[in-house]
Amino acid sequence: MMHTLHPGIRSRLLMSLLILLSVAEWSYGRHIVGGEIFYNCMGNGSIADTRNYRMTMKIYRDCASGGADFDNPARIGVYSHINGVYTFVRDLRVNHGFVTGLEAQENPCLILPPNVCVEETSYIINLNNLPLIQGSYIVSWQRCCRNNTITNINNPNDTGATFTIEVTEEAQRTCNNGPQFNSFPPIGICVNDPLNFDHSATDTEGDQITYEFCAPLRGGGPLGVDNPAQQELCDGITPNPKNCLPPYLDVQFKVPNYTPTSPLGTVSPIFINPITGLITGTPGLTGQFVVGICVKEYRNGILLSVLRRDFQFNVLNCSSAVTADIKADAVVGGQEFILNSCGNNTVTFKNESQIEKYIKTYRWIFDVNGNTLESTDRDATFTFPGIGNYKGMMIVNEGEQCGDTAFINLNVFPSIHADFEFDYDTCIGGPVSFKDKSVTNAQNITQWDWDFGDATASQVRNPNHLYQSPGLHPVELIVEDNNECKDTATNVVSYFPVPPLLIIKPSKYSACVPEKIKFTNLSVPIDNTYKIRWEFGDGGVSDQISPTHEYTEAGNYTVHLEITSPIGCYTEETFPNLITMEASPEAGFSYTPDVINSIQSTATFTDLSTGGTGWYWDFGGEARSFIRNPTYTFQDTGRHDVMQIVFHPNGCTDTLIQTIDIEPVVQFFLPNAFTPNYDGKNETYKPKGLAEGVSFYNLGIWTRWGEKVFETANPDEGWNGRKNNAGQDLPVGVYLCVLQYRDARNRPVELREFVTLVR
Repeated sequence: MMHTLHPGIRSRLLMSLLILLSVAEWSYGRHIVGGEIFYNCMGNGSIADTRNYRMTMKIYRDCASGGADFDNPARIGVYSHINGVYTFVRDLRVNHGFVTGLEAQENPCLILPPNVCVEETSYIINLNNLPLIQGSYIVSWQRCCRNNTITNINNPNDTGATFTIEVTEEAQRTCNNGPQFNSFPPIGICVNDPLNFDHSATDTEGDQITYEFCAPLRGGGPLGVDNPAQQELCDGITPNPKNCLPPYLDVQFKVPNYTPTSPLGTVSPIFINPITGLITGTPGLTGQFVVGICVKEYRNGILLSVLRRDFQFNVLNCSSAVTADIKADAVVGGQEFILNSCGNNTVTFKNESQIEKYIKTYRWIFDVNGNTLESTDRDATFTFPGIGNYKGMMIVNEGEQCGDTAFINLNVFPSIHADFEFDYDTCIGGPVSFKDKSVTNAQNITQWDWDFGDATASQVRNPNHLYQSPGLHPVELIVEDNNECKDTATNVVSYFPVPPLLIIKPSKYSACVPEKIKFTNLSVPIDNTYKIRWEFGDGGVSDQISPTHEYTEAGNYTVHLEITSPIGCYTEETFPNLITMEASPEAGFSYTPDVINSIQSTATFTDLSTGGTGWYWDFGGEARSFIRNPTYTFQDTGRHDVMQIVFHPNGCTDTLIQTIDIEPVVQFFLPNAFTPNYDGKNETYKPKGLAEGVSFYNLGIWTRWGEKVFETANPDEGWNGRKNNAGQDLPVGVYLCVLQYRDARNRPVELREFVTLVR
């Protein structure tokens, strides 16, 4: 929302925060966004002509997503530089310290997107017994890669960074302490907004310091992403210090628009004061820009060290963190707040301005007939002379960099008062009549909104309403006049009449005992607050609205119902001979013969039931009959459930099931002689009879001396008078026959007989 400021008040209204697509992608992965190395001389080493140094390397990265962590350890290279020749001295592996996030809100008028953040960590590098040389020492660390969204350099995603410090010969000789930066640049700055950032450093020894833009250094590359063996190459992710010696190359700026001395562009350049380190200018483009700062330290005109830092400026479209906002009935054009007060000339204005932590002051101003009403409270209350229109304003942070103004248009209208009454017969269920009694000092009332408290409504001025259920119904009336002023009146309708008509189910009922009957009370209105008494005619009673009652004795029963409402309204009704209960039928039957088997499988059934007028028979699912005394021939052996259902004219039934066992019959007898004389008659000996259902069979023949001459398990195989039915005929005489089998119910049976062999 944008508001116009009161004349004379400095307005700093920036465009709505619109982060460009490139800015939204800054957090795609964790990348290096800056760093530097500074040093302190800790005195002489334990070896002659040496020095001890404590160096601190600070590294900064974006942190909004899950990319690579800080190197742990980082590989630090130490080199000598003598007469233009660089020589490898040491390879140090150093772990980092705590990781902390930097405060992002340096500018109270800047609201950074949630995906822009920076983390910092430090590496402490201890260099002990470093010999004094006639040249310089270079300490450096190289690492890929920079953010691929950087605006001002070529191929940023394939370009790493090198952070380095040089300790000159003079710095070694004097045991010099190098300068240190006082603060890290702001994470975000606003496009088209003046930049004033103190990028100064401090030197504890009071040496002369100068500042200048310089080119950041390249270091490392993307090699090793797919092949870990390449990671330590000079174009790899983590270059090996032993192989990747100074001098280092500068990053490649996108000339001619961007240069080391115009890192944010030549169209809207920024500047650094060479004496104070103050960076000024007005960035004219959004984006991410790599910036290099070189701080040179001199003593008596002799260069002692060069402190180099590179970092990213994130230039954003910004919005003000402060907006003037008031709770209002309407807002016109995003800046004029319209408020209506009906019948009350003392008005409290509710302040909803944001963001509160960035708001220092409030100022309310109303010009009333040449008099000024003012307040500096967040919420202001003013008393106006009477009915009329009043204009004013509310200013936040008046005279501050981030301020805003809301214009107020107040209408004080005549009062309006809502009221109504109602009427109905308290004991007879019928419509309730509502009558509007609202008044207004405006021209007229234009709208009536009724809420009857039972999920129904009306916009008729004087409505009638029939409640479908009793109870305490809160009724609300909202009225509105021609000024759109509203008022509300509420009242409670105590609606507890007795029902105008009693309707119950069943209306008539006939059944057989025992029977549970559901009595349904359809009377309206009625609920559990009413006193109910049912009398069922058999001594049973109930206080439920719709009870269930069981009758256990035959007879005719008169039902009586009484209803009393919570306010004492009473009604009753008697229903003569409403319920007729008759004795239930009782099933029963017998059958003949007593034993039924596969030989005798026909049974005659005799009905023994009482109270029935119809019969249904089911013979184990094989057949059905509706005659009273049926006859049935069973088609298979086994157990059969015979079911009889007896019917009463009222629809009552009774059921009886009996199980009848149809037993398969196995009958054998053993002949006492046979004549195997080859005349074709009576040539073999075997048992005679019925073998259905036999589960085991064994026939054996023995001589008088106990010699087995024949045996078989096949009921169809007989003995032919020879031993095992082969060879020569056995002599005439008497033989012992033994038959063993199991019948259809698996019961064992054994038969013995002496058989005479005759020729």
